[in-house]
Order: sequence, then structure tokens, then C-alpha cells
Amino acid sequence: MARCLRIHPADNVATMLQDVKAQRVEVLGAAAGAAIELREAIALGHKVALTEIAANEPVLKYGVTIGIASKDIARGEWVHLQNCRSRVDVRSQSLDPRSGAPADNPYE
Repeated sequence: MARCLRIHPADNVATMLQDVKAQRVEVLGAAAGAAIELREAIALGHKVALTEIAANEPVLKYGVTIGIASKDIARGEWVHLQNCRSRVDVRSQSLDPRSGAPADNPYE
């Protein structure tokens, strides 16, 4: 079974330990023995929501806020630039979710 890692008991996201298609994955670490059904493919190193995260609620990893949900995030959904923003950098809301490139500044 594919696996992801929840680092801290307070975390509402886990990190994928391999590239995974939409399927059931085992949660290791602070939630050992649990499993979650992914809603979509998620790449190695990316985050999956372990719980429902409402818009404007904190995204928690390492037991600390690493971002704010920019819209409702469903359990099992990929957590990245398309649904999570920085509390510090307002430009993070305009980054391309796949490449991370700024979408508001054309580069030639």
C-alpha cells in the first residue's frame, strides 16, 4: 500500500512518500495505522488533507501553521498552491499551482 507521513499529531496534512494515483494510502507517523482515500493523484513530497479544512483555516504541518486554506479543502485532496496561500506573501495566491512560477508577471 502507498504511504504518506503525518509528522505531528496536530497536523491536518500528511506528506506523500511516493507518487500516488487516486487510491487508498496508509498514514504513517503521528497517525500510524490510519488510512485515507486520495481524491486525485499526488506527487512525492506533496501534501494531502487528512481532514476537511475550511477556507481561511490554517494548514498545519510540523504542528505549526504553514499556510491558510484559500478555499475549502476536502479530506484526501491535494494541498498546494491552488488551495493554500501564505499568511505573509500575498503573491503566493497568483503562483501557477503546477510549476510555482508567478502567473502575474510575464517573463520573456
